Amino acid sequence: MEQVGWLLPYIIVIAAFYFFLIRPQQKREKDTKNMRSNLEEGNEIVTIGGIYGKIVSIKDDMVTIEVGADKVKLKIARWAVGKVVENK
Repeated sequence: MEQVGWLLPYIIVIAAFYFFLIRPQQKREKDTKNMRSNLEEGNEIVTIGGIYGKIVSIKDDMVTIEVGADKVKLKIARWAVGKVVENK
């Protein structure tokens, strides 16, 4: 029993790392991937660079958004979408 006793603290530390660091990160990545795959035309988004815009068209990994009062169109990569803005 003493031979295995020294192993218990290491197992506890590894489990703590998994539940407090690795698992939440995997959940965030899954949620982000799901959000980016469910983008639709008309959604208002914020890019990872902080640009607010409305999606005009989506083609594969390219998203075209309208920004500003002049409705300037920007083409961005799908991975550059930071979040979808919730309209209230």
